[in-house]
Amino acid sequence: MEYKLIKGTPDESTLKEIVRLEGLCFEAPQYDLDRLRHEYGNKGEALTILAIDSDGELCGYKIGYERRLCHFYSWLGGVAPAYRKQGIAGQLMAQQHAYIKQNGYKNVRTQTGNEYRSMLLLNIKNGFDIIGTTINKRGLVRIILDKKL
Repeated sequence: MEYKLIKGTPDESTLKEIVRLEGLCFEAPQYDLDRLRHEYGNKGEALTILAIDSDGELCGYKIGYERRLCHFYSWLGGVAPAYRKQGIAGQLMAQQHAYIKQNGYKNVRTQTGNEYRSMLLLNIKNGFDIIGTTINKRGLVRIILDKKL
């Protein structure tokens, strides 16, 4: 497995691959190409980490951005169903956290929901604390997690 780090907004072909992969990862993907491109433009300094298999196929991604000084938000991520249970999500997280810590960030925050239990458990196993909940625009409870780096 190769891991690739991209600072800023990825190129168009990579954005298309992320949208395609999100469609495989989630029953109700939230981002089409236009919306993803727009959201990247509205975020702080972005960091994208990709997991690419030996055939050059994108099989996982993790995207985050600077929310404010020393504070990083882990925004989107997923691993294709055929590649799950191989440690890829944990490796993407570890690479993200190592990079942001080396670049002066003091904490990382994320949100997830009860419907994504494997992600919730991965976050907790990797040092995140549950600090609260919120209700999103679709009326779903989101669990807010924070980790000191």
